[in-house]
Amino acid sequence: MSELLLVLLAGVAAGVLNAMGGGGTFVALPALVAFGLSPVTANTLSRIALVPGAVTSAWVCRRELAPVGATSTKALTAISVIGGGVGAGLLLALPASSFDAAAPWLLAFATVILACGRRLSQLLSSALGRSVHMSPRAVLVGQFFLAVYGGYFGGAVGIMMLALWSIGLGLDAAVTNPMRIAQLAAVYLSATALFLVASDALSAPPLLTTMLIGAVVGGFAGAHLTRRLPARLLRGVILTTAAAMTVLYFLRG
Repeated sequence: MSELLLVLLAGVAAGVLNAMGGGGTFVALPALVAFGLSPVTANTLSRIALVPGAVTSAWVCRRELAPVGATSTKALTAISVIGGGVGAGLLLALPASSFDAAAPWLLAFATVILACGRRLSQLLSSALGRSVHMSPRAVLVGQFFLAVYGGYFGGAVGIMMLALWSIGLGLDAAVTNPMRIAQLAAVYLSATALFLVASDALSAPPLLTTMLIGAVVGGFAGAHLTRRLPARLLRGVILTTAAAMTVLYFLRG
């Protein structure tokens, strides 16, 4: 029961972090690996468990969705679904040892993006100038590659989406955050559909069910918290969690 309680709390924390700006992977993946699951199985199980929370957050923010420039929202969502499925397919098709070796470095890379992504976005935007404007086709191509990464691993992919839209279109992150939540849900849904039929994620139903319940609670609470807490505080919590989990994952290896 104590183990399930810890998994429940990890699910709540992951759901809250995903709703607030991303970073749920930093909690969910190491937590499940700590309970003896392989990194690939932990990745697929955590993705399935986090989907309801992501959908819950998207539903809470549904009235605040704003288009990403001139890009069709339907096309953007379709690309996210396709890319997420491709990324999930790569995770299952490639040798498990490749993900085992890459996982800590992916966590480290995502942590750097969390720490520096917004600053890099601002610097690039200033250097390129607002006259540089990505076409809807270019936005969709960029979204596809981000969705593939999201289906394969997913750490900080939401921050990368905000950075792409900020640099390429000059959009404010606060305005596009609801769309980020919706696109994350689309990526995770397609990846989950494949994981359910082609992975061994269902081999640990107590862990999956417990983390799923926690993620739903966390996703609902996190979506409401984002409207009340200062942005700097939210970002500090996410970054601290990401850095701590990355260090612990490296120490484990």
